[in-house]
Amino acid sequence: MSSPFESYDDLEDADERLQAADPGERRVAIIALGHSGDPAAVGHLSNMVSDPDAGVRQQVAMALGEFDGPESAASLAKLLVDPERIVASAAANSMAELKDPACADAILPLVKHGHAFVRMGALRALKELRRKDTLKPALEALQDGDAAVRVQAIGVIGFLKLEESIPALTASTGDTDAHVRRAAVSALAFSQMKPAAESITRALKDEDWMVREMAAETLGLNANGLVATDPLIAALSDEFWQVRLKAIRSLGRMKVDRAVRPIGGCITHEQANLRKEAAAALGEIADPAAEPFLALVANDPDPEVRKNSRWALQQIAARKANAKG
Repeated sequence: MSSPFESYDDLEDADERLQAADPGERRVAIIALGHSGDPAAVGHLSNMVSDPDAGVRQQVAMALGEFDGPESAASLAKLLVDPERIVASAAANSMAELKDPACADAILPLVKHGHAFVRMGALRALKELRRKDTLKPALEALQDGDAAVRVQAIGVIGFLKLEESIPALTASTGDTDAHVRRAAVSALAFSQMKPAAESITRALKDEDWMVREMAAETLGLNANGLVATDPLIAALSDEFWQVRLKAIRSLGRMKVDRAVRPIGGCITHEQANLRKEAAAALGEIADPAAEPFLALVANDPDPEVRKNSRWALQQIAARKANAKG
């Protein structure tokens, strides 16, 4: 079967079809330009950002996502403020795919746009560009009245991974919105400084279980995570098994010997995922004191739990052998 785009290889031909009276034909031409891979197509697409048909403008936004660079960014910036949500949403998704740091010049002014959706889309796009001059506007956006905008601002800050942003991220762990607090805890994972670990540790007592879950997971990635050993062990009694699972994972990564018994107490939990994680963590720690707990799941109905249990016992046997050698 022939391709519907094969007759549009010539950009001039495509440009002519962009002037067609039928919006459907214009959309097909735009799709062809997006699939062409030819950087010269960006200019033709940019000429269509003011097309009277919202469906055509939406297709332009999608097609521009196939190209990186300042020219694409400038056209997408115009489409992000389009009055039709389907167009603006498509533009936001395409902007998030941009990687050229030079694209930030066209996007930065939108961080202060009057519409929260536009501010959110702009910050989302700036995240991947990782330009240091985006830190200041992102920090300012932490005071935005819209929680979704604050979440995206934290994304920009987290991707930059600058220690100077730690105070602002720490402050955001106390935000009134749980999604913002969760994002701030996650962003702090980049820092290996003790203050970051201390801020994350405090989040283990957050009122929202998803924030506590993120804190439990993030501590296992921090070089100073051991400062949270006792709070993580306490988290093994959290009412939400998802929090317990992440606490178990972090304690296993940190190889905390005195966590063996508390982790072992979770190995018969009704949730198979939790039992599997407990067995794996006991293998990471590889303390012989875990053997009685692992025996409890030797015939577990879940094959993954049994597999992790066998692996854990192998790790313990290897540790014993090394101790004798």
